[in-house]
Amino acid sequence: MCGIIGYIGYREAVKIILDGLECLEYRGYDSTGLAAIENGKLLYRKNVGRLSVLKDSIDKDPITANIGIGHNRWATHGKPSDINAHPHLSSDGLISVIHNGIIENYLELKAALEAKGVEFVSETDTEVVAHLIREKYKGDLLSAVSEALSEIRGAYALCVLCESEPGRIIAAKLASPLIIGFGDAENFVASDSTALAAHTRRICNLNDRVIADVTAESVHLYDLDLKPLELVEEHIPDEWTQEAVALGEYSHFMLKEIHEQPQAIRNAAMGKLGSKDGSVAFDGFSFTKEEYKKLKRIDIVACGTAYFAGVFGKYLIEKHLRIPVEACIASEFRYKNPIVGEGSLVIAISQSGETMDTLESLKLAKARGAKTLAITNVLGSQIDRAADYRIYTMAGPEIAVASTKAYSTQVEILYLLALYFGSLSESMPAESVEALTNAAMQAPDAVSYVLGQEKAIEQATEEIFKSSRMFFIGRGADYCASLEGALKLKEISYIHAEAYPSGELKHGPIALIEEGTPIVALATQPELYDKALSNIKEVKARGAKVLLIARDSAAYIAREADISIMIGEMEDDAAILPAVCVMQLLSYYTALKLGRDVDKPRNLAKSVTVE
Repeated sequence: MCGIIGYIGYREAVKIILDGLECLEYRGYDSTGLAAIENGKLLYRKNVGRLSVLKDSIDKDPITANIGIGHNRWATHGKPSDINAHPHLSSDGLISVIHNGIIENYLELKAALEAKGVEFVSETDTEVVAHLIREKYKGDLLSAVSEALSEIRGAYALCVLCESEPGRIIAAKLASPLIIGFGDAENFVASDSTALAAHTRRICNLNDRVIADVTAESVHLYDLDLKPLELVEEHIPDEWTQEAVALGEYSHFMLKEIHEQPQAIRNAAMGKLGSKDGSVAFDGFSFTKEEYKKLKRIDIVACGTAYFAGVFGKYLIEKHLRIPVEACIASEFRYKNPIVGEGSLVIAISQSGETMDTLESLKLAKARGAKTLAITNVLGSQIDRAADYRIYTMAGPEIAVASTKAYSTQVEILYLLALYFGSLSESMPAESVEALTNAAMQAPDAVSYVLGQEKAIEQATEEIFKSSRMFFIGRGADYCASLEGALKLKEISYIHAEAYPSGELKHGPIALIEEGTPIVALATQPELYDKALSNIKEVKARGAKVLLIARDSAAYIAREADISIMIGEMEDDAAILPAVCVMQLLSYYTALKLGRDVDKPRNLAKSVTVE
């Protein structure tokens, strides 16, 4: 959460910063700001609202500089406002700070600084950092930051400018992501590589408790005691290009990313699924048969959309492999004293690889002796580096806050993972191998089939967007899909949407169904068609309007629905992805009709790097 960009070199810093902030706006967008040193003077601009407001301010009153830092904010401490926006300055304007994370002991530090006469102007925890660094500053910014950090508890990605030292940016990281980008006679700092892809492919992912001293000609890394550290250079993946993060012909990134799903799913399987015999190989994950035999349980930890992919993973692995699997929301896993240790495999799923609760859950599991596997989209992310093993989804950049292709590629990886475990177990039934192989291979075309019905799906939203609440129902894999469908709708349309197992309707939720209540019902699992039909009749008897998402073989159920979207025929396990694609499009067009900001829904951010 929050986007950070810094530049030092020979080019116009403000333009690079504004372009970088535009790439990072999905990380936070309730306020924006930048600071730069022009002719030896530290200047800043900041405002509540989107980046366009900051751009207008710069256009009216330009800043010409070769060094600067910029910030998109997702509010934690203090409401969105001009004053609470970053950067924050020391009282004399000498020090400027931008920050992603939370300073846990900021009240204690603030009280100590106020006792010394420091006056605070904002409600943020970050302002404490600016004043604390200024108190420590004795002519060397690097030393001042080091001393200040020794008193700070919490999570941070920091960039610091000092008017007296116009040739350096000091950056520091603990728990919140931060990378350095390398150029010729110029260097960069950013929250992630999205902001740097236009300028460099050479990066360094900072580890925790590392301080970077960045000048135009060099980058030096230190620990918090200022002992020099080795700098390890990495590269931005080839698929992270400027074209990949551009809208192209689409009106929104979410729509673009929905349409990218067939190719993204193919990319996820590329080089992993060997042939139709179900053979699977991963570059970053390898278990021996002996290790597999010792495996007693699997825990899947994740948040949001990734968690719902994990719920399907639990269903899939237990169905075909008969291994106990627990899917747990990472923020709950961390604090429930989980039963993990030797004989456990903990799978952490995260699009960004930076999700704080998922990262901390993985670390906890690892400390207790469990094997850990990361399923992520970002090479070199914190979760990627912390895990024992890793599998990359290869989804490419996902810019819209509401996740789409990340989910579908995570599900594709889970198909392959179940197949891989099956090859180790030596007891997976041949029909399960065939089913999972077919699911993995059919998924891209099944999603493409749904995309061909986009106009019909858009028309189906006429009933939805007029409602203030609705329900999604299904059984088995359909319930797994309905969870993600409800999340998508509430995220971007702000309609109150809930998913329930269809059999639970009579145990409470049916009391909320009245004349005209929209229900999205799923019927993609043939063995449950008759149950789905019964549940549809139950809600119809109470006045509900039913939108059915079903396979062609469930045509007789469609006769009972008000609207039907048929998704073709495919392997049972493959049906979740076209069904979810329908619900993604339903959510998108509903939000569009309601005038919502589809790519940047209120109160949300793409990468959740705080608790």
